Amino acid sequence: MLKFHWFLPTNGGDGRQVVGGGHGVSAGAAGRPASVPYLGQIARSAEQLGFEAALTPTGAWCEDAWVSTAMLSQVSERLKFLVAFRPGLTSPFIAAQMAGSFQNLSGGRLALNVVTGGESKEQRMFGDFLDKDGRYARCDEFLTIVRRLWTGEPVTFEGEHLRVEDAVLTQIPDPLPEIYFGGSSPAAGRVAAKHVDVYLTWGEPPAAVAEKVEWVRRLAAEEGREDRIRFGIRLHTIARDTSEEAWAEADRLLAGISEEEIARVQSGLKQSESVGQARMLELNAGSKDGLEIHPNLWAGVGLVRGGAGTAMVGSHSEIADLIEQYQAVGIDEFVLSGYPHLEESYRFGEGVLPELTRRGLWEHPAPVAATASVPFGQKAAAS
Repeated sequence: MLKFHWFLPTNGGDGRQVVGGGHGVSAGAAGRPASVPYLGQIARSAEQLGFEAALTPTGAWCEDAWVSTAMLSQVSERLKFLVAFRPGLTSPFIAAQMAGSFQNLSGGRLALNVVTGGESKEQRMFGDFLDKDGRYARCDEFLTIVRRLWTGEPVTFEGEHLRVEDAVLTQIPDPLPEIYFGGSSPAAGRVAAKHVDVYLTWGEPPAAVAEKVEWVRRLAAEEGREDRIRFGIRLHTIARDTSEEAWAEADRLLAGISEEEIARVQSGLKQSESVGQARMLELNAGSKDGLEIHPNLWAGVGLVRGGAGTAMVGSHSEIADLIEQYQAVGIDEFVLSGYPHLEESYRFGEGVLPELTRRGLWEHPAPVAATASVPFGQKAAAS
């Protein structure tokens, strides 16, 4: 069965327009600040609709992911939190301890999204002066140490970047949190193959995604882990009852983006060292023209937002079709978002997820035993 996750907009807040920024570029204006009451609404809605977890981003422009999700775990019940963090900014022992505390105190609701960091300028703000290759080498050592600490056995390790001696962790997470990881460079592929449970890619057309899946799968096979790695994709969504309504919403979002804003953000994003970010920029070409890069896949978000820059756009059935195309090339998990995040979670959760259930591709992880709700877009029968 497929898994679906949502997103908590701690990166500048939420709104009815695309909230830009990221990857070293300042966030755009948002109408809804990232407050605990509002983010709590999103979290509770996501778990009610059937999303398994919620991704919380990391970066200088974001609220701290660990603190934010720890607070939100107390205003939600089942939803897991996919906490993004940067290895090397915290020692491996402290990170392993934090993960154990979070997992045990939240009742097993933690997953980890390891973000090595593609912007040297931002890393230097945090006091990290390694270059990109050095960051990936350190990430390899970091995950080696953390995985060993989680066994509860004493760990002594001396690498090029990290060192621990007779380290014993008592806060063993139960169960162990799954590790998610994304990256398109050769160094990223090697780290993913050795350590991660789920490799994440941003939303490129299915053929390009297939190439990345096969690349990482081949590297994982070299590590003897081909059966231990799964694949996920990070996308936005604009789902409506009809295709016309969905594309009208995409057009509305595009109309709210000025040419000046596009030029400013694109100039900043082109400075990124991230190979994945460069691939996102290629998809939109910095222009409002030709943004449907594959049937029902729209690159408009990436004009002003760093990171994930594409959205599935269409009727509930059309989006379900596109999801099936991604599944066919090896994608099992979908990390989604939309503007505004609260309303779009319902659009997708009450429209697309029931369609996927009808196709035998998805089950609610915690179905309500009481009377079933009327599927989105359908009227209840008269009594």
